Amino acid sequence: MSARIRYTDERLGRLKVVRDFLPPPEELVFRDEGVKVTIALSRRSVEFFKGEARKHNTQYQRMIRRLLDAYAEHHTRRPAARSARMRAGAERTG
Repeated sequence: MSARIRYTDERLGRLKVVRDFLPPPEELVFRDEGVKVTIALSRRSVEFFKGEARKHNTQYQRMIRRLLDAYAEHHTRRPAARSARMRAGAERTG
């Protein structure tokens, strides 16, 4: 049998509140509406995703879809930052 845990009243030190990063349950239930597309990918990319999918016991198409979704989510969340970068780039070239 394992040893008993003994709790003490020691000081915990400096604590940090972590923002809740988990999606709410309603986002876990429904799937986004899928749209079928035809796309030509490089052999290198497809082989990479197939290999990674085998390692993680999943589908390579699902990995590609999640990567594209994450990219789109990241870039639709920050339109102000992106436009500021674009303006700064235009000032340097113009």
